[in-house]
Amino acid sequence: MKPFLHFITVNAILLLLNLQVQAQLQRFSFSQTKMAAPFSITFYDDDSVHAVVTAQKCFALVDKYVFVYSDYIDSSEINLLCKKAGAGGKTVVSAELLDILLHAKAAYIKSNKSFDITLGPLTRLWRKARKENLFPDDKTVKEKLALTGFNKIIIDSLQQTVQLLQSGIQIDMGGIAQGYIVQKVINFLKDNGITNALVNASGDISAIGKPPGTPGWTVAIAMPQSENAVLNKKLLITNKAVTTSGDTYQFIEHNGKKYSHVINPATGYGITSRRSVTVIADDATTADWFTKACSLLPAETAKKLALQLHADFLITEIKNGKLIFYSTKGFAKYWKK
Repeated sequence: MKPFLHFITVNAILLLLNLQVQAQLQRFSFSQTKMAAPFSITFYDDDSVHAVVTAQKCFALVDKYVFVYSDYIDSSEINLLCKKAGAGGKTVVSAELLDILLHAKAAYIKSNKSFDITLGPLTRLWRKARKENLFPDDKTVKEKLALTGFNKIIIDSLQQTVQLLQSGIQIDMGGIAQGYIVQKVINFLKDNGITNALVNASGDISAIGKPPGTPGWTVAIAMPQSENAVLNKKLLITNKAVTTSGDTYQFIEHNGKKYSHVINPATGYGITSRRSVTVIADDATTADWFTKACSLLPAETAKKLALQLHADFLITEIKNGKLIFYSTKGFAKYWKK
């Protein structure tokens, strides 16, 4: 056989084998309620038993992390730690808690303090205000604000200990934990032989590979101030994470203003800009906290930080009844053609 014909034959065989493998892959989708919202896992596998077992392990992994990070669970590790705040001692924490605290500290520094997990006293105050539709007075907000600040947390990564210096400190992982957990699930899927998957926890999305026969995973972006409407354009991603944050579902109105659940660490009040932020990053942890930072930072400052993080963002804002867009240059390459 001539070398050229041999080359064609070998490649044809490889192509045929690849098509056969893809033909054997099946799409599996699983969903459970986690963190009071749907947590969905979609992936491709050639073994239905393996798929079901893997999904079950993924949801068990989510439960494990939720029990560490949730401030809604009285006996969670983070709540037990906060109960020791101001007592003067150091607390040995789990590897899972230590790791996310280090991520949060790095995010606090990189974001120029715009992302801060110590806003727990304020997030609980505003959570109660939204539930009861009762706007808190300035004095109460200032009192809660005085309990915040990452400088009140001492983390010793070598001894694996944490010390909370002031009584009343409460840590809120809501702006980072969901993305962190999504990324852990994606990593678990990869470790278990899954190469094409998408995990979605209420808009915190991470995807690897792509559905067979497609160029990537299609992701829609929600419009600001709308529960159902999405942008006409959609994203096409592979091996990336996407998170969108806005005030569509969590806000309180007072004197004609809508205060978002995203709190400004400088004032203690929710932001009032009618803004939706979508971030695309290499991992879901970064995408999650960076959406919160982008909600607060000036657009140009956010762009500089995006370069450091190798991330891109789209800010959709309503001003005077008009839709305005701000984005990094790299965001456009993710639009689905």
